[in-house]
Amino acid sequence: MTKAEIRQLYKAKRAQLSPYDLTKISAQIQGFVLDYFSFSSKFVSIFLPIEQQKEISTYGILEDILLKGGYPILSKANFSDHSLTLYHYEHPSQLEISSFGIPEPKHGRTILASKLDYVFVPLLAVNSAGQRVGYGKGFYDRLLKQCKPECLFIGLHLFDEFVSISDLHEADIPLHLCFTPGGVYDFRK
Repeated sequence: MTKAEIRQLYKAKRAQLSPYDLTKISAQIQGFVLDYFSFSSKFVSIFLPIEQQKEISTYGILEDILLKGGYPILSKANFSDHSLTLYHYEHPSQLEISSFGIPEPKHGRTILASKLDYVFVPLLAVNSAGQRVGYGKGFYDRLLKQCKPECLFIGLHLFDEFVSISDLHEADIPLHLCFTPGGVYDFRK
């Protein structure tokens, strides 16, 4: 399937999830993430969910990064050039909901992508090699290119399944890991 077809399919699949299902799946995936990682002293880019898109809740991961002594980093999207500005997250008062429904920092200390140790990447679908389908604007592909070589790119997927993507592009950057309701997939092997 093409990325456009995959986007349409997975947006429809998400729309079918009840609030209970979304909460349950989010809790399962967060549990796997918290068991897998120690965030102590790590710079961790984490996205916050766009609720009307029924994205996975990442607030528990955000709290764990803070509790474990890590540095949570949130992004603010610039839709004119499709770039992300990174901010160190310290308190909920930094957040506002953008016109696109994205919880974003409105102020804070900016951070360079080259400092990141982990990047949690939003996605609609993923293939068995870690290539993901996002919303199609390339925000995260641009960000991931700026990261240091040892930085881990981590997907969080609401469904425990892979797709076949017919229109991959050489600029697409694969994930290293992906967490699903069924567990973790490591694409580095």
